[in-house]
Amino acid sequence: MRRLLMVLALLAAAGPARAQQGAPDEAAALEAVSDWFRVGAAALDHWAPSLPDPTDDRRILFTPRAPRDGVQRSVMVIYPRRSSAYDTAMTTLLADFAARPHALRFLAVNYDRDPARGARLVEEAHAQDHALIYAMGSETVAWLYGEHRAIATPVVTVCAKDPVQLGQIADYDSGSGSSFAFTSLNVPLDVQIAHLRALRPGLRNLGVLVDVHNASALETQARPIIDAATGLGVDAFTVEVSDPAHARDQLAEAMPAALERMRARDPALENSVFWITGSTSVFAEIDLIAEAAERAPVLAVVPEVVRAGAASAALSIGVGFESNAQLAAVYGAEILSGRSKPGEMPVGLVSPPDIALNFQRLRAIGLQPPFSFFETASFVYGADGQAMRLRGRDVGALAE
Repeated sequence: MRRLLMVLALLAAAGPARAQQGAPDEAAALEAVSDWFRVGAAALDHWAPSLPDPTDDRRILFTPRAPRDGVQRSVMVIYPRRSSAYDTAMTTLLADFAARPHALRFLAVNYDRDPARGARLVEEAHAQDHALIYAMGSETVAWLYGEHRAIATPVVTVCAKDPVQLGQIADYDSGSGSSFAFTSLNVPLDVQIAHLRALRPGLRNLGVLVDVHNASALETQARPIIDAATGLGVDAFTVEVSDPAHARDQLAEAMPAALERMRARDPALENSVFWITGSTSVFAEIDLIAEAAERAPVLAVVPEVVRAGAASAALSIGVGFESNAQLAAVYGAEILSGRSKPGEMPVGLVSPPDIALNFQRLRAIGLQPPFSFFETASFVYGADGQAMRLRGRDVGALAE
């Protein structure tokens, strides 16, 4: 009941346009799916949530608040589980499509990583003539592309790791040759290495934090940079989480051991770096990691891990969930309009990467990043830890 009241308060606080659109029913719908699905105000401003089937809490429907011209088509978004990254991606997709002319409704469904349930959703998408499917997350993509590659409904991947590194397609330019259009959460390895060497020219140690059960993060983010750094004479190694339910305890034990290893080659930690992959169970513990790293800078491939305050990574060189979802929205719009065929579309890569800086953390460890990092940063938090630049715009300008 308390969670329902909190959702009602959020809907009411967001303004009269939303509060007058049956807020209690909308809040009840969001509460029913809250164990796996959440969405931000940027989506609720334009879309009304409802339960298409009151007996099924694994699906939620979003219809536009303002009517659109034309026949309304359906888009299915398939989830594997709960993730804050997916919350950001879904919010971004809905906010982006609110500004586009397409007459759509969005059905978010959780297949619970059950192939049999997933197969029924694929059949449903075909039987009900869904115009598009968004495959949310690397797990969904691996299952859907692995078992239903011949699906007739166009599919766009979102919030998923690099399909070339995962061996799903051959290269970045040729397209899948199927109904799938891929986007990637990864930054090309050479770009990451170039930024890392610019930050720490004398790099000696690299501790890569990863959930070893997160296959996509391990294969596309941890192992490639470890191999590349090792080739440059760096002692690169994993700092592992093996049980996401106890990630905090495992990191509290692993971080001191990693520091001891780093100090063997770099006593003052002046040429050592911790590198956080896109493993949710890892980056959710950024407060512990930032404190435990002492003077070694904490870098992340996920810009969202750089945030206001001291419980933050110092720097990120990666692709934000929002940036990737915006690109996925562009891909989806191209397919829906008939301008592009999914199988012919190159892998969607965000370039240049999203850079985020937290000067409170940088000053605490005595690290001065190259000025070029600041020039191109999309997100900047000042010496007091407060936001100075968000999404490439100065905070003062955003307030105007």
